[in-house]
Amino acid sequence: MLTIKKYAAIDIGSNAMRLLISNIVEENGKVTQFSKSSLVRVPIRLGQDAFTVGEITENNIERMIDAMKAFKLLMKVHRVEKYKAFATSAMREAYNGKEVVEMIKKKADIKIEIIDGKQEAAIIASTDLKFLLKTDETYLYVDVGGGSTEFSLFNDGKMVVSKSFKVGTVRLLNNMVNEIVWQEIEKWIKISTQDYDQVTLIGSGGNINKLFKMSGKLQEKPLSYMYVNAQYASLNALSYEQRISELGLNADRADVIIPAIKIYLNAMKWSGARNIYVPKIGLSDGIIKALYYGKI
Repeated sequence: MLTIKKYAAIDIGSNAMRLLISNIVEENGKVTQFSKSSLVRVPIRLGQDAFTVGEITENNIERMIDAMKAFKLLMKVHRVEKYKAFATSAMREAYNGKEVVEMIKKKADIKIEIIDGKQEAAIIASTDLKFLLKTDETYLYVDVGGGSTEFSLFNDGKMVVSKSFKVGTVRLLNNMVNEIVWQEIEKWIKISTQDYDQVTLIGSGGNINKLFKMSGKLQEKPLSYMYVNAQYASLNALSYEQRISELGLNADRADVIIPAIKIYLNAMKWSGARNIYVPKIGLSDGIIKALYYGKI
């Protein structure tokens, strides 16, 4: 007997919003399969508001309401059974975040929950991460967002320690990350990884996915530190306009990709990792899995 369900996840980040609709295929005696049915990304940079003026501006509230109305309709036509909508650091830090959540519930009929960095890391960990981890190896999982970065250390297939830091691409673009924060991250990574001989990075987030796509590598192959460093240098050598016209990057990707790569490079340097794997997973995938398995 085969049944197909449709679940959706809405991820309201600091750089963009995403709606992921997944097919969940259940068959007797077989492992449940999850496959992407549709993914819509809307470039609304809430972090620009939240991290600089401390609130979500009128203009972005209007755009958010429109985006949520559109997401609601898309879920309706896809016949989605269940959904969860989570907002991360920008909405957490905007003093009118809760007010915006209420407004969206009223005008678009979408219920949004604001989650903290710890919950974010836990949801991401409920993705297929455990299938990617070789039990005898040590991994540092790095999820770079617009407002924060989640670091999780895995050993023997289990999470050992996890921490969220206020270092994100939109913050870095606005020069809002103090040198002390970088020092804290360096110290945390070095202490967390010191007992392990060899650490491998796993990267997630829109920027590292883009960099991986540009590399033309097969999904299960990693990127080396040298390759990522060379790409960082060549992207840095181009102007913002050139990154759009010559590399075909989206306007809202062409600026944040540089600070994002800097975070991954530092994480590799401080953990001694020589390679970074880039599986196609993120918060949206985690939300769908956690929803299906009753964790949220």
